[in-house]
Amino acid sequence: MTHTAHRFCVAPMMDWTDRHCRSFHRVLTRRALLYSEMVTSAAVLHGDRDRLLGFDAAEHPVALQLGGSDPGELATAARIGEDFGYREINLNVGCPSDRVQSGRFGACLMLEPALVADCMAAIRQAVSVPATVKCRIGVDDQDPEASLFTLVDACAAAGVDTFIVHARKAILKGLSPKENRDIPPLNYDLVRRLKRERPGLTIVLNGGIGGLDAAEALLGDFDGVMLGRAAYHDPGLLGEVDARIFGEAAIVTPEAAVEAYLPYVEARLSEGVSLAAMTRHMLGLFQGRRGARAWRRILTVESVRPGAGVEVILRALAEVAGSGMQAQGLGRGLEAGEPAQITHAEQ
Repeated sequence: MTHTAHRFCVAPMMDWTDRHCRSFHRVLTRRALLYSEMVTSAAVLHGDRDRLLGFDAAEHPVALQLGGSDPGELATAARIGEDFGYREINLNVGCPSDRVQSGRFGACLMLEPALVADCMAAIRQAVSVPATVKCRIGVDDQDPEASLFTLVDACAAAGVDTFIVHARKAILKGLSPKENRDIPPLNYDLVRRLKRERPGLTIVLNGGIGGLDAAEALLGDFDGVMLGRAAYHDPGLLGEVDARIFGEAAIVTPEAAVEAYLPYVEARLSEGVSLAAMTRHMLGLFQGRRGARAWRRILTVESVRPGAGVEVILRALAEVAGSGMQAQGLGRGLEAGEPAQITHAEQ
């Protein structure tokens, strides 16, 4: 079963989904929409834009997630993001961290739906690319049935038609950001009701989706799904997204993904980027496979050594493959630049 009209997204995660992570995820899937880490509008206006917003064109399609609550500032930041080449501007109305709350953005904005609508109206007027919202179903003592619909309706009146809904409340008073990812109960039924009662809107479900089996099942009720930690900690599942979700023929194997990522790694190493900055995103690639522990150990220990290069990745890959002809052939293929190994999904 394919879902060619649906969206499959990889969630923005602070300190995780940087440009190296996105480049790695992109060799696994061409169709998933990738998101930047959240960047505040103030940082875009006053910080190092190339460092904050720069990305490789090979990452496309990629969206920029902004944090902020000043409509004019957000509009300017959104315009800058569009100029950098991002294909969507997303406003974060879901992050529960203390730093976000003190800056009056993220999940605390669930308490100010009219302000969020003003922000989205300003962003929409500033850019020609889609402007979307990522939100929670409510915060603290809010009634989720009221807070979610109020926020969505206010933004829809401002012209927004796509919402990514993390189907949990955020408890800003009493739970840590980590606890807010797990402790508040999921309420998929409320988000289902939102889609049912607002059929003209695009509703993407986020929160607690553990893998592709769950994602496929949920696509019967929603316009899309967004995976976060599941995709990061087990990135190999992304190699099946194009085949299973979008009906394309090829599954990208972990081995093929490593080979496809090597030119990017070599290019960044030549620019002075450390190997560890890239391999940290690859640690879960062989999750559940024989040799996965050795893969993680070699990358973790050896990538941080001065002068570490792609030979560390090749050594770890050979450990996964084993000591027989399979490993030797794979090593020769990688060195010779042979085509990536791709298996075909069953039709």
